[in-house]
Amino acid sequence: MSMQRRNFLQWLVRGTGVLAAAGAPYGLARVLAPAQPPSRVTKRPQRRTLRPPGALADDAAFRDACIGCGLCAEVCPPRCILFHAREGEADVNTPYIVPEEKGCILCMKCGEVCPTPALKAIPFTKADIFQQVDMGVAQIDRLTCYPWVDTGVCGACVLACPLGTRAIGFDFANLYRPVVKPDCVGCGLCVEVCPHPSLPIRVVASNEGTVTEHSVQKIGLPTHSPQGSGPGGVGGSGVLPF
Repeated sequence: MSMQRRNFLQWLVRGTGVLAAAGAPYGLARVLAPAQPPSRVTKRPQRRTLRPPGALADDAAFRDACIGCGLCAEVCPPRCILFHAREGEADVNTPYIVPEEKGCILCMKCGEVCPTPALKAIPFTKADIFQQVDMGVAQIDRLTCYPWVDTGVCGACVLACPLGTRAIGFDFANLYRPVVKPDCVGCGLCVEVCPHPSLPIRVVASNEGTVTEHSVQKIGLPTHSPQGSGPGGVGGSGVLPF
C-alpha cells in the first residue's frame, strides 16, 4: 500500500513539473508583453491612451524626438500626463494621457516647456486649439449612455467640455442626449467625468466617428448601424475663459 502511494506521489510530482515547464513560456510572454495596465479607475483594460496636445502626428517621429525629460508632466496642472515604463516597450519614457483617469484641460503649458519638436507650442486661444490640436475625437455609445437609453438625466460630458458648443452639445430634440461635434479635439475630459460604469464615451482616432457603431447580423436581414450624430445645439459651462 505504501509503495503504491509512493508511486502515485512520484507520478504527481512529475506531472506537475511537466505542466509547469509547459506553461512557463506563456507566463514569461505575459510578463514581457507590452500590454497596457488596467485603468486605476475602471479596473478594466484601457481603451486608448492619448499623446499630450501638440504632439507630432507621426507617433514614431514623436518617440524619436521625445527625450523623456518629464517637463511636460511637471507643468501639467491636473497631473494628467503619465510616462510609459516597462509596459511601453518602444514607448518607454514617453508621455501619455489616460482619459479614464484624468483628461487634458487644454492649458497648452506642456508645449511651452518641451525642449524638443515632440510637442509643438500652441497658443492658448480657441482658434489655435481648434486648428492645431488633434488628440482624437470623443465617441459616444448610444446603446449604453444614460440619456440615450432613457434611463437617466446626465449631461456631465457637455458641461465639462472646455471648448463649448463647437465640440459637444445636446441633441436638438432632447436636451439631455449628448452629441459630439466635428470640432472635438479629443481632450478626454468628457471621459473623466462620465458617471456610467462602462464609460459609454471614449476618445478614438479622429477618423473613427463620433458615434459607436454596432452591427447585428440576422438571417435574411442586412447589417444595421445606429444613425449618425445629429446637429446638437446646447453647450456646457466648462468653456475655456478666452
